[in-house]
Amino acid sequence: MPPTSKSSNLQSKNSLDTYIRTSRPLHDVRPVVTSQEVRDRGSTFVASLFPATSPSEARSRIAYLKDVLHKTKPATHEIAAWRCMILKPGHNGLGGPDDFELSAGNMDDGEKWGGSRVQKVMESHALIDAVVIVSRCSESDLENRYGGTMLGPTRFAHIERCATEVCQEFKRSEELRECISELTNLDAVLAGLRAEYSVSSAADKSVTTGSTTPKDYANLDLDKGRRLIKARENAIKSVKLLLAKRRVVTSGAAADSDDQP
Repeated sequence: MPPTSKSSNLQSKNSLDTYIRTSRPLHDVRPVVTSQEVRDRGSTFVASLFPATSPSEARSRIAYLKDVLHKTKPATHEIAAWRCMILKPGHNGLGGPDDFELSAGNMDDGEKWGGSRVQKVMESHALIDAVVIVSRCSESDLENRYGGTMLGPTRFAHIERCATEVCQEFKRSEELRECISELTNLDAVLAGLRAEYSVSSAADKSVTTGSTTPKDYANLDLDKGRRLIKARENAIKSVKLLLAKRRVVTSGAAADSDDQP
């Protein structure tokens, strides 16, 4: 008997779901940060953080972690929270920050109040456009099926610890990216000023303003990056001062030349 239209549609949907869950490339949806595991009486807690710019994207990340990345060893609970900056209804973003609003939510996945604990950690770190998922796994299949040993309030400490770790690491990585971007911009400004000074003082070989070679910041840490930013800002001030003095000397020499009979 040929399949009805309804059963064909169901088969098509199941095929699509199967493709999404099993055939989608993994590299583009791996978590950007993963916490250390916390083990306690047969349970393991670990947090994963994914970028997410909307609640729907956050839910898709949760589903992907659960249905693909954790398919071979399902977690007893996938406890999640998200905070996303989204457009307000009827706005297009051209009106600036007032066109946007914060959309936040959480999922307990059977671990009552767990999602709200993760959300509070995200709020305390002012994390936006991300979803944090704390997976709780049990060491045996039997425990996995029934939820494992009851840990009481201690489970919330483990959930918050894992969530805090990924939030802090993500914030550090964001700050480092911003630091490198600022350093790159300062390097460009400094290189331009040094080139200008080199042209204006080409005849004076004794004056140097430093290297203009592009820098490699691949292995930069945040503390060193902050020190380098201050150093670049000071170097820019120094070269600007040299240029100002050079202009005074040049304009003075030009004035003396004009006074000559």
